[in-house]
Amino acid sequence: MNLEAFVLGCGGMMPLPYRHLTSVLLRRDGDLFLFDGGEGTQVSLKRLNLKWKKINAIFVSHTHADHVTGLPGILMLSSQVDRKEPLYIYGPPKIAEYIETSRRVLDMYINYEIIVKEITAPCVVHTGEDYYVRAFPLEHTKTCVGYTLEELPRPGEFFPEKARELNVPCGPLWSRLQKGESVESADGKIITPDMVMGKERSGRKVSYVTDTLYLPSIAKEVQGSDLLFCEGMFTREFEDQAKEKKHMTSTQAATIARDAKVKKMALIHYSPRYNDYDLKPLLEEAQEIFPDTILSKDRMSFEIPNED
Repeated sequence: MNLEAFVLGCGGMMPLPYRHLTSVLLRRDGDLFLFDGGEGTQVSLKRLNLKWKKINAIFVSHTHADHVTGLPGILMLSSQVDRKEPLYIYGPPKIAEYIETSRRVLDMYINYEIIVKEITAPCVVHTGEDYYVRAFPLEHTKTCVGYTLEELPRPGEFFPEKARELNVPCGPLWSRLQKGESVESADGKIITPDMVMGKERSGRKVSYVTDTLYLPSIAKEVQGSDLLFCEGMFTREFEDQAKEKKHMTSTQAATIARDAKVKKMALIHYSPRYNDYDLKPLLEEAQEIFPDTILSKDRMSFEIPNED
């Protein structure tokens, strides 16, 4: 199953001609999950030729303008297609008021169901057959949450030669073994899955953290992520300003990535004080602590492969 991430925007506070506001899309085969939706989200969706009409759920970190002003356009755009599935929107308190007020004031024509759920405590907010999305608290100037999408462990590798040696005929019995069921072999013996399969394999994990003070607790929530999108808004020169505005430096983001033992971190949500060339110090300072750091850029994409 393919898992990909697309940076639709990487800027904070205000859009720039070359940098839209913060938004990330995850595509897991046919499912699309949008994390925040700042100005320019629709533009990047179009330029990347992503099937925005199939967005299953939107996860909002907080209701500051630079994270939600792109959402009304997406809601209205989704009414231009024959959508039968509901759209789920998750976020902290006031996200329901924002969505409802936008619909009323803009007189939106909506021809599909929108289900808004507000987050008041750390919890699993959205689930699928083999994955879940969990929200956890951050600390910003207003209520803010981070998210992780985590897949459930996958069954171990199936070894056909072992099944044959144990006289289990190819066909439905093999399928049942791969689903974790015990079966009876051709010579009447009970064959359990562990006799023909390898060890359980871990699923993948992608985490999204933005607009927060540095908190050691974040590392526990994003532990072991294959890919962590994390705010690195300032260089360490402006650490006092970051603390005052309840944001993080790239050094603090790297500390979280290191302590959480993530595989890769993509910095995001840069201050508009930095043009693209000025972002290099953010990267260099982060890499001193966590070498597997990269700078996210608008319309950058990532493939998150399964480990064999």
